[in-house]
Amino acid sequence: MGQRALEVRRLGVVGYDTALDLQQRLVAERQRDLIADQLLLLEHPPVITLGVRAAASNVLASPAVLRGRGVEVHDTRRGGDVTYHGPGQLVGYPIVLLKPDRCDVHRYVRDLEEVLIRAVAEFGVRATRIPGLTGVWVGNDKLAAIGVRLSRWVTSHGFALNVTTDLDDFALIRPCGLTDYGVTSLQQLTGGEISSVTVADCVAKRFVEVFDRELRTRMAREQSTGASTQPVHAASS
Repeated sequence: MGQRALEVRRLGVVGYDTALDLQQRLVAERQRDLIADQLLLLEHPPVITLGVRAAASNVLASPAVLRGRGVEVHDTRRGGDVTYHGPGQLVGYPIVLLKPDRCDVHRYVRDLEEVLIRAVAEFGVRATRIPGLTGVWVGNDKLAAIGVRLSRWVTSHGFALNVTTDLDDFALIRPCGLTDYGVTSLQQLTGGEISSVTVADCVAKRFVEVFDRELRTRMAREQSTGASTQPVHAASS
């Protein structure tokens, strides 16, 4: 049995609702085996998302401040607490069937962390895990957040890697509800210019390596149909 294919779709800047609708449609198609596994790589305009375990108090800015800064707020059905997405951040949404041999949500989250740890190592950054927490860290600063959702063992949502993100924007929230940890970015860690395209290339390469897939790249902007699915599992971020 050969490697399963993974189609990588580079979507540019996509609104959160549009990306959510697209994920829902692709999850339904993957469950019916109409498409191969997918990895959506994109960037969101400024948006705060609240996962299934989020506390509203972890959004620190008032609605008026958020409106004035053009920041949307969305409840979402991924695992985890509150997260910020914005310019300069690489967001990855894998739509991957974990059956038959990877039906373990904790392993899946650890595998996403491994993808990102290997990817940032190509820029000279030594990232790690912190026991009991999710995501990718450098010291006590979070470099990448992870929050996932599973429906009939098809994944959605995923990870957000800070590349050239304005870290001041994280002052709008208490990231993931944590008070004793900071945030960082590849640009801050390397002190140089970082190409989002190059970072996306590294992430795609490491994803197929960790998940044992055959890489296929698809350059396209997708229109969503808004199909929805019912959840069977959610994991923390």
